[in-house]
Amino acid sequence: MKKYVLDSYAVLAYLYNEPGAEKVKEVLVHALNGKAEIFISMVSWAEVAYISKRKSGVGGWETASSSIRRLPIELVPADIELANLAAEFKFKYRFSLASAFVASLSKAKKAELLTGDPEFNELEKELSIKWI
Repeated sequence: MKKYVLDSYAVLAYLYNEPGAEKVKEVLVHALNGKAEIFISMVSWAEVAYISKRKSGVGGWETASSSIRRLPIELVPADIELANLAAEFKFKYRFSLASAFVASLSKAKKAELLTGDPEFNELEKELSIKWI
C-alpha cells in the first residue's frame, strides 16, 4: 500500500482549493479506496491551524479542522524518534522546524512526501517527493 505524508502546503492547497489541490484530492481518493495511507505530523497540524485561523478566523478553522478529521488521515504526534530525526534534518538543511518534522515523518514512515514547498528541493536525494 502506498504511503504519503502531507505537509501544511498540501493541506492548505486542499482546504483553500489552491494550485495543487487536485493532486492532493487524488491521493485522498486512493486513501478512501483503501489503496493508500496518509499521515500528517502534529507540527504540520499546528501550522495549518495557525494559517487557517489567520486566513479564515477561528470559525473557518473549526470548519476546516472538522473536514480534515473526517478524512482517512492519521495525525502523528512528535515523539522522541521523530524529534531526533527532525533535529538531524534541521541541522543538515537549515530549514524550518515544521519542515524538519515533515521530513522526519516521511523518512520514518517510508512515505512519499506530498508538497509544493520549494524548501524541500534539497531533499529529493533523501526522500521520495510528489510535487503538487
